[in-house]
Amino acid sequence: MGFVKEFREFAIKGNVMDLAVGVIIGGAFGKIIDSVVKDLVMPIVSAIIGQPDFSQLYIVLKGDVPVNTALEEARKIPETAIFAYGNFITVAINFLLLALVIFLMIKGINSLKRKEEAAPTAPPAPSKEEILLGEIRDLLKNK
Repeated sequence: MGFVKEFREFAIKGNVMDLAVGVIIGGAFGKIIDSVVKDLVMPIVSAIIGQPDFSQLYIVLKGDVPVNTALEEARKIPETAIFAYGNFITVAINFLLLALVIFLMIKGINSLKRKEEAAPTAPPAPSKEEILLGEIRDLLKNK
């Protein structure tokens, strides 16, 4: 019974629940960034470079591969060595955008925290002892 109780306390703690929510939101956020890269950024980049599908970019290091052969077909040709860099470009751009968005979010959160910390706080009310000592001081001044 002690194990079940201990596990329940662990699972219900705020940190575990926050982590679970963060993972779920992170997964959804990753899909949004993937869509931004694939649907918004890559068409602009490919318009500049001239190839709409980066996943098909590769260099043949060894072997004979006909021109304009799809990557999967080129990989099936025996005795070829292919350097497939196109998908890496897409993933790298995806990572850079995700890192930028997270950086901007953290920067915004930190600036909000700094504003809260900079806000003047009222000094704490004097304790009963301080009030009593102040009254004694005032009485001694008057004598």
